[in-house]
Amino acid sequence: MEKNDIVKLPKMEKAEYDKLISKQYLCRVAFRGGKYPYIAPLLYIFDGNYMYFLSTNYGKKISFFREYPYVLVEIEEYEKDFSDFSFMVLSGKLVHIADEEEDEQIRKDFVKMIKERNLSKNIMIALGHSTDDSLESLIKEKRSIVWKLTDVEEIKAFKKS
Repeated sequence: MEKNDIVKLPKMEKAEYDKLISKQYLCRVAFRGGKYPYIAPLLYIFDGNYMYFLSTNYGKKISFFREYPYVLVEIEEYEKDFSDFSFMVLSGKLVHIADEEEDEQIRKDFVKMIKERNLSKNIMIALGHSTDDSLESLIKEKRSIVWKLTDVEEIKAFKKS
């Protein structure tokens, strides 16, 4: 290798990036904004086939979603000192889950994930609720919206080694 040769990151195999998606629960979603892209951190769950997102039902991301539902989703994992890291980007289309039964089941899955990962009650604030609200209010009340990532056109996933 020459001194100025660029070292490229190794690509992840499907099993590796499926593991990364399953292991994490917070991602960044890039929407087509006005002059600049708009990036929002969102909670997500992965059922082995699809990613689902739970978002507050207000703010710029809602209007950007309505105008243009095509997004990039970024997921990462890294050690504090960067001794190890991996990341991936998916391009696809967000679809609002309008079916009541499907919406309720996905919300239940989010509550289950929050409990299993022992997330702080402060997560409720990021979802439009008070920390005094029960987790079950995420299911019963519609202060948030559920999206599904569909029509994934490209997945780019890389790792340190």
